[in-house]
Amino acid sequence: MDIQELEKYSPQIGMEFDSVEDAWNFWLQYGGKLGFNVRKHYENKTKDGQVTSRRYVCSKEGFRPLDKRDHLTINSRAEKRVGCKVRMGICLIKATGKYRVHDFVSEHNHILHSPDTSYLLSSQRKISEVQAIEIELADDSGIRPRAAHEFIGAHVGGSSNLGYTHRDHKNYLRSKRQRDLMYGEAGSLLKYFHLQTIENPSFQYSIQLDCEEQITNIFWADAKMLIDYALFGDVVAFDTKFGTNKEHRPLGVFVGFNHFRETTVFGAALLYDETIESFKWLFETFLATHCNKETKTIFTDQDIAMGKAIAEVMPNVWHGLCTWHITENATKHLLCDGLEVFRAFKACMYEYKEEAEFEEAFSALRGKVSKGTCTQLSESFNKDLKDYLKCTMDIMRFFKQFERVLGLKRQNETNNEFDSKEKLLRIKMRRTPLLRQVGQIYTSNIFEAFQDEYEWSTAAIIKPPVEGQLTNEYRVVISDPENDSSINKEYQVFGDPLIETVSCSCKMFERLGLLCAHALKVLDTMNIKLIPRKYILKRWTREAKAETVQDTSGRTILEDPRLDVTRRYKALCQKFVKVASGASNFVESSSLLEKGLNNLSVEVDKLLLSLKRERGH
Repeated sequence: MDIQELEKYSPQIGMEFDSVEDAWNFWLQYGGKLGFNVRKHYENKTKDGQVTSRRYVCSKEGFRPLDKRDHLTINSRAEKRVGCKVRMGICLIKATGKYRVHDFVSEHNHILHSPDTSYLLSSQRKISEVQAIEIELADDSGIRPRAAHEFIGAHVGGSSNLGYTHRDHKNYLRSKRQRDLMYGEAGSLLKYFHLQTIENPSFQYSIQLDCEEQITNIFWADAKMLIDYALFGDVVAFDTKFGTNKEHRPLGVFVGFNHFRETTVFGAALLYDETIESFKWLFETFLATHCNKETKTIFTDQDIAMGKAIAEVMPNVWHGLCTWHITENATKHLLCDGLEVFRAFKACMYEYKEEAEFEEAFSALRGKVSKGTCTQLSESFNKDLKDYLKCTMDIMRFFKQFERVLGLKRQNETNNEFDSKEKLLRIKMRRTPLLRQVGQIYTSNIFEAFQDEYEWSTAAIIKPPVEGQLTNEYRVVISDPENDSSINKEYQVFGDPLIETVSCSCKMFERLGLLCAHALKVLDTMNIKLIPRKYILKRWTREAKAETVQDTSGRTILEDPRLDVTRRYKALCQKFVKVASGASNFVESSSLLEKGLNNLSVEVDKLLLSLKRERGH
């Protein structure tokens, strides 16, 4: 919100209201505009019940009283109050019967909600009678506005025009088409993409044609996918697990993790086949769509064609298999050979530091396994898709269902974003400077994971140095009372207090972007009480999305330009309905309002026509 608009909706000393209800509605609107919950604080009344003064506050005013229940209570309510001083006080002016603002404090001591999440505030969820009338009127006119959360992920972005400036590739495939689109579906697909670009010019799509000018491979990415890849595209997982519509085209989805460790989508494709040529086209298109920014790591299934394509298109990217999915498949296929075999497999995954040790152990493991295993990448996004997608769907129904699943995923992120600003973190050791530091920086999900590592660091032991050990080398073990062998697991940590660096042989920071318990122990031993900034990755912080991203045309990407339109529409509706509600009580006032609206309508039509001509619409 710019300064002028902020001043328009902000309380001012001396401002007057006809009633306490009007003052409360103004405070409600103000809280919604700025992004904070509101609450009624106190009121004073005369003996006959007339309110003489009232105070409205931010919902985070004061502090919650101490919980008098048993201190062992599990899942206690999350703390939300932080002693915020924001308030508006009004008092009755006896001479006029109006209420005047005599006290106003505007500075919050906490993070405010963004426009995308303000609708989740409890004070904004209660639809007033005016808002209900607004929705009813909008329905009657056929232009019902959507709430912010309906727009987030409600469509797979905008789309491309039929001039194919969004990379309509004609890298012809030589093989004969076997998965034809039904009659009319190709046209519907192109129309769908075209409409998406009209809604958001940053939407990107690409189509590959075969030698008969028929559509084969299809790739698309909406505005949010472009933004998320720019911010969180350092690690990507790609899978083509199953056919999604009645042409049985493999669905390929590029996914990753955002700053809440929630799955986020970077792009999707419907493929003609799973050959090297198709994968090469897809990976080249994926990079071009994302301004040729390469990921650092890509995880895929065990697919030979896919692996060869990645090696050609992204030779500098580290290509691996997801350890979580490897473990999942091992659980399915190795437990039948006994728990000892499964434990030996997990040891191969995590415990051997030297290549020779690993090769020896893995060779021994092979001899114990009764049958071969199959490792497949099965992303959670694809699992969610299974609940909504059927092989009998035509391609347009597929896109609508895909949008639905995508919207649900994105709503999770919106909810997490809201909770991170509404609820305080549960810091278990409040006098620890390091936890207080990262508690202000990390998102809640990441902070919880980090706090677990910190707890383990308090159980860590640094073993006495041995002959030949370097002065900056530490041998760290963690004592686990539930595991007698834990004391034997030793990790080498190198630390330099002068330049505040630390490196552990477990490689947790390199894999997950968080310092491990062993490294935290060494930092404390070196009297470094705060995490050096170099070890706090922006992708895990609250500010991870605090930057603008541009598309391939150099435009700043907006997730959905219609959100601003919707907000303006709702604000105007509320004002018009309020005026109409009062004017309709008398014939004279109704006639005056109708005459004014007729004149205003003519002026607005003239301005709209002028703006459309000016902007080439």
